[in-house]
Amino acid sequence: MADTERIKKVVIVAMSGNMLLDFAGPADVFINANHCLRENGSKIGYDVLVVSPTPNKKINTLMGLEMGCQFSALEITTPMDTIIVAGNDFETIKRSDYHKFCNWLALANEKNTRRIGSVCGGAFALAEAGLLDGKKATTHWQLSGRLKREYPLVNVNTNAFYVCDGRIYTSGGVSSGIDLALALVEEDHGRDIAIKVARRLVFYLCRPGFQVQFANLLPVYESSNIAVSLQKWATEHLDQALDVVTIPTHLNMSPRNFTRVFHKQTGLSPAKFIEKLRVETARQYLEGTNMSIENIAEKCGLGNLVSMRRIFLRHLMTTPSDYRRVFQTSINTSGFGDLLQPYSNNTGL
Repeated sequence: MADTERIKKVVIVAMSGNMLLDFAGPADVFINANHCLRENGSKIGYDVLVVSPTPNKKINTLMGLEMGCQFSALEITTPMDTIIVAGNDFETIKRSDYHKFCNWLALANEKNTRRIGSVCGGAFALAEAGLLDGKKATTHWQLSGRLKREYPLVNVNTNAFYVCDGRIYTSGGVSSGIDLALALVEEDHGRDIAIKVARRLVFYLCRPGFQVQFANLLPVYESSNIAVSLQKWATEHLDQALDVVTIPTHLNMSPRNFTRVFHKQTGLSPAKFIEKLRVETARQYLEGTNMSIENIAEKCGLGNLVSMRRIFLRHLMTTPSDYRRVFQTSINTSGFGDLLQPYSNNTGL
C-alpha cells in the first residue's frame, strides 16, 4: 500500500567529482512528484534537501562546477524518511571527513530513517558504512567488479538498474538514479502519480529491457591475455563454426592446452567467450546499420531469428528488435545507417 500520510524528508547526499545528473535526477523526480501531488489536490509530498557529505558544504562536479549546499549531512540529526547517496568521490573517500560521513551514514537505522539508497558509486559509501553486508546491491556496471573485490560481503548484481533488499535500495549509473527515484515515488504514492512524474520528465516509468544495464559482455583484457590474440580473428570469422578444434589450430596450440590456458586467463570457457563475442558484434550491427536482424544473425553465427532472440534474452534480457529500437544511432534514422559498420574498440571488441 502506498504511504501517503505525511511529508517525507528526502536527503540526497551529492558526492564530489560526479555528474550533476547523479543527484539532480533523483531530486527532480521528488520535486516534480510534489507538483503532481498538488495537481491531485494533495498537500503532502517531499521535503527535498541536497547536502554535501563534508563540513565545508562544497560539491565539486565532474565538469568543474563548484556548488555550495545549505547543509552538510553531518548537521542533520533529526529523523529522515529517505537518504540517497549520489555518486562517489573515489579520490577522497578514505580521508577523515569521509570517514565521518560514513559513520553518520551507519547511524541511519530503522528508527530514524525508513530507507537508504544510492546512485552509481554511492553504493561504495553504503558498503563502507556496513549497510550492504549480506545484502543484494548494484552499482554502475563498470564499478561492479571493484565493489565485489573491495566488499566481498555484498551480493553484487551487475545488470540491474536498481535493486531493493529490505530498506536498502541501490541503483546503477547516472540515469538509473531517476529509475530508482520513480520507483520510490510509486512505492509512496502509487503508480498513477509515478506515471505522471515520468511523463513530466519525458522518461520511462519502466525502461525497455526489463530494467537491465546494458554492460559490455566482455571485459577489456590486458594485451598479453590470450583473448586479445583470439578476438580480432574470431570477430572476422563469426559466421563460421568456431570450436575447440578450429580455434586452437589458428593459435598453433593443442585443444587441451588452449582450453586450459584460455580458462585460466579469462575465467571463461572458449564456447562462452565466442557466444558473448557474437552477441557484442550483433549489438554493434543493430546499433549502427540497417541490416536486417536475420542477416545479422547469420553474419554473427547466431543461427536463425529464434535462436538469436533466445541468446539475446539470456545475455541482455531483451530481444534484438527491442535493443535496436532503443540503441540505434540517430544518424541511422537519417538514411546513413548502411554506411556505418561495426568496429573493434577497447571497450569490449
